[in-house]
Amino acid sequence: MPEMRFVIAWPDGREETCYSPSLVIKDFFEEGRTYPIREFLDLSRKALTIASDRVEAKYGYPCSLARGQLARIETAGALFLNDAEARVRCQSFIL
Repeated sequence: MPEMRFVIAWPDGREETCYSPSLVIKDFFEEGRTYPIREFLDLSRKALTIASDRVEAKYGYPCSLARGQLARIETAGALFLNDAEARVRCQSFIL
């Protein structure tokens, strides 16, 4: 199963390299595009859940790394939920 990383920039400018066990991330995010924080969190949940489900379908157990990445994204994103202007940028994909 091809894994990938994707680099994001949080609203405060901090960059983070995130992990996905599947290329499905590319179906949800576009390099160089910015997303309102709530949309970014929603898309992250969907994409990383699908990625984990793909691992489970192939190996019989969900991907703990994808679940952990989603937890980190949700924790970091929660800091910006009260800012209606907060946006997250998908910087790049690393295959």
